[in-house]
Amino acid sequence: MMGVVRGLRGATPQFLVLGLILLMDRLAAPGFFDISVRNGRLAGSLVDILNRGAPVGLLALGMAPVIATGGIDLSVGAVMAIAGAVMAVIVSHGGSWILGVACALAAGGACGFWNGALIAGLGIKPFVATLVLMVAGRGVAQLVTQGRIMTFAEPHLATLGGGAWLGLPVPTLILAAITVLAVLVVRSSPAGLFIEAVGGNRRASRLAGVEAGAVTLLVYVASGLAAAIAGIIVASDISGADANNAGLWFELDAILAVAVGGGSLAGGRFSLSRAVLGALAIQALKTGILLTGLPPEFNLLVMAGAIVLVLCLQSPALRPLAVRLGERRA
Repeated sequence: MMGVVRGLRGATPQFLVLGLILLMDRLAAPGFFDISVRNGRLAGSLVDILNRGAPVGLLALGMAPVIATGGIDLSVGAVMAIAGAVMAVIVSHGGSWILGVACALAAGGACGFWNGALIAGLGIKPFVATLVLMVAGRGVAQLVTQGRIMTFAEPHLATLGGGAWLGLPVPTLILAAITVLAVLVVRSSPAGLFIEAVGGNRRASRLAGVEAGAVTLLVYVASGLAAAIAGIIVASDISGADANNAGLWFELDAILAVAVGGGSLAGGRFSLSRAVLGALAIQALKTGILLTGLPPEFNLLVMAGAIVLVLCLQSPALRPLAVRLGERRA
């Protein structure tokens, strides 16, 4: 028992959360961990979690630095819709898929710049500034597609959204590559320290020579680019752009992924890898609920209850209590 207590002390809350969710899924579906090979690619619940969790994982990568600066980005779902719509229109009208992807990324970066300019330049509260684009952005996407579901047939994009390489889904590989690149940029340069300094104490960071406005602008641009990549993947997967439903409520999953990953919603602390792990934990929970065979109306209730439970496990107030109870029993 003492070994369990020591393990609880040393383990990060994120791995405890993921382990609890995987245990729940294993009990719900006995074959949850089974992996097979179908048509030259890996298949199974775990592979499906990695594949379907990639878009939210990308959003979490952009959301984590934003929240670390003391802000929030409610517009990432709408930016996904805009990026997918821009790419679909260009490709469906005969443009190359490379041009479509480049324009989609540019649109995402422009949306992020808009949010950052309102917040850093005009001093508008992040909640209000990003709420504007959350509402208007989906309307922009609908104008781009003229209110229709814009479809296209492009084999390169089909591979990007639903293909496989070395047996693994391409979206999962994209998420892994961008995660590694982002972690290297943030942790091997002063960028991570600047972000946490701005979120911890903006005035003190400014007195220390950190350009708080520039840091804020850059993190929102990065969030817009991450949302654009997620939108490209989602649109490529269905070979079309649905401005009404693409990325709908994904911003809530991204914020929750950062929280489950141990990021401080008050700002000043973040981890990109743990945010991605939080996104995969949320997708694992969704997959487990579906495998139980519960009616769809119960899914959100079960998910909310499980999330409250795992967040309580991470609570600074309850975690020491759990350790003390374990020591007393030992």
